[in-house]
Amino acid sequence: MKFLRYGETGQEKPGLLHKDGTIRDLSGVIPDLSGEVLTRLSTLPDPDSLPVVSGTPRLGPCVTGTGKFICIGLNYSDHAAETGAKVPPEPIIFMKATSAICGPNDPILIPRGSEKTDWEVELGVVIGKPAKYVTEAEAPAHIAGFCVINDVSERAFQAERSGQWTKGKSCDNFGQTGPWLVTPDEVADPQDLKMWLTVDGQMMQNGSTKTMVYGVNFLISYLSQFFTLHPGDIISTGTPPGVGLGMKPPRFLKAGEVVELGIDGLGTQKQLCVQD
Repeated sequence: MKFLRYGETGQEKPGLLHKDGTIRDLSGVIPDLSGEVLTRLSTLPDPDSLPVVSGTPRLGPCVTGTGKFICIGLNYSDHAAETGAKVPPEPIIFMKATSAICGPNDPILIPRGSEKTDWEVELGVVIGKPAKYVTEAEAPAHIAGFCVINDVSERAFQAERSGQWTKGKSCDNFGQTGPWLVTPDEVADPQDLKMWLTVDGQMMQNGSTKTMVYGVNFLISYLSQFFTLHPGDIISTGTPPGVGLGMKPPRFLKAGEVVELGIDGLGTQKQLCVQD
């Protein structure tokens, strides 16, 4: 199933995308797509019985109550190559502030003083059941679903301002998430998904999760050795080649440009770049 959240910022309601293309309202059944609700998505009512949502409301992030937004760096062999970096012997982990999370079509806010705002289409994994010291074989049972993420990055803040990557990854609206939370039964193989991103219609990223170095199940197991993963936590699993930083010369986003991105079966996003 494809779950979603719709409505104005801060007032979103839970819903789902029916097979007929309509949005169905879940607010009378669950409080939101967060916490323990994510452990029982398969038990929710038949979509046919749910009220139809009229119009085309704004879509919010497809999950809420996220405690940890965990990102994996240099996790695609071809992306590592384009940046001149070596594939790391273990996953590179960094955190993105949860305040960066926004809806899939909310604008990219280019921060004040930014000259190197960049794009990154990524496969997101949402945890549905607490995971601590789990094995790779056990990992799938802890997944609530998958989603599209734009891991927007300010490269100068990230790499030229000293310290860790977090400051270049956590600006407001640097984490478009959604449109849908797609349950695992609809994703035949998370390691075989086409993914793409365009800027003003020009193809920038055209890759596949096939080139992911550390796969979804490994990442869940690996992370769970260090800390407990809780329902609603998001793992953003890395990006394929084609980021602005890797171009010759580098190419970064400007106000007025439009970014579109998607992953097969998980939906698409569209964002206008706006000066913050």
